[in-house]
Amino acid sequence: MTDVAVAPTDLIADVSAPPSEPAPAPTGNPATVGVPTFIVGSVALGMVLIGVVPATAVGASIPIILAATGVGQLVAAVWASSLGQNAVAAIFGIFSGFWFSYAALVLGLTHNWYGVGADNAVATQEVFLTSWLVVIVLLTLATLRLPAAFTLLFALIDLALVLVLIATAQGSSAVQTAAGWVVFAFAAVGAYLFFDAMSTSTGGRALPMGRPVLGG
Repeated sequence: MTDVAVAPTDLIADVSAPPSEPAPAPTGNPATVGVPTFIVGSVALGMVLIGVVPATAVGASIPIILAATGVGQLVAAVWASSLGQNAVAAIFGIFSGFWFSYAALVLGLTHNWYGVGADNAVATQEVFLTSWLVVIVLLTLATLRLPAAFTLLFALIDLALVLVLIATAQGSSAVQTAAGWVVFAFAAVGAYLFFDAMSTSTGGRALPMGRPVLGG
C-alpha cells in the first residue's frame, strides 16, 4: 500500500479558507399592502354605516371587503411572517380574519346560509361583534409597546365595535351613524400609517408615530 502525500499548502488552504457568508435576510414592508387594503374596506364600511346606502343594502361593501381588504390583509400577514415580523403578522392576520368573517356574516345572513332565521339575526350579529371586540381589545392591550399611532388606531376600532354592538342591540340608527364616523376616523389614522410606510419604502423619513404607552 502506498501513502498519499498531502502538500502542506493544501492543509493551510483548507484551514485558512474563510467560511462562506450567509445570504442576506429578505427585507420589505408588508404595511405597503396591508394598510391601504385596510383603508379601502374601512371607508366602504363607514359609508354603509352612515347610511349612504339603504339599510337593506348592507352588503354594498362586501365586494371591496372580500376581494380587496380580506385578501390584502392575508397577503400582508404571510409576507410579514416570511420576514420574521411576528407582531406585524399577528396584526394583519387578526384583521384578515375579521374582514373575511364579516363578509361571511353578511352574505350568510342575507342568503340564509346558516339556518339562523330572521328572529335570530340580531343575536348572531351580537355574537360576531362581541367575539371580535374581545380579540381586538386584547390586541390593543398586547401592543401597547408599539408607537402611540397604532394604539390610537386599535382604540378607535374598539370604540367602533362597541358602538355598532349598541346600535345592533338597540336598533339605533343614530348610534350606527356615530359608529360610521368613528370608522372614518380610524381610516384616517390608517392613511397616516400608509404615508409613513410609503415614505420609508421610497427612501424618505419616517413620520412621527408618538411614544408608546408602555416604554422599555
